[in-house]
Amino acid sequence: MKKLFITSVFALGSLTAFAQEEQATEAQDTATEAVAQEEFSEVALEEVPEAVTAMVETNYPGATINAAHKNEANQYKLEVSLEDGTSGALIVDEEGNAIEQ
Repeated sequence: MKKLFITSVFALGSLTAFAQEEQATEAQDTATEAVAQEEFSEVALEEVPEAVTAMVETNYPGATINAAHKNEANQYKLEVSLEDGTSGALIVDEEGNAIEQ
């Protein structure tokens, strides 16, 4: 009887843990969508502030900014490629601070 009780407690505990993990993931996805849904319009690379380009040069030596986009909150979405051929996108504010995606 004790084994049955202990087994049911473990089963219930693991189900609760999975439910909490799913809620945390949903909250993170919602926050990511909020940033991603803001409209970015393409800007010339010359219009990107020096603080933003300096941040890329400092944190990603040898990286190349291929394209830049800006939203109304003065955040920049940068398409960057590294020397090893990998590429990705960064979202940075006008002061060069990275924004989590």
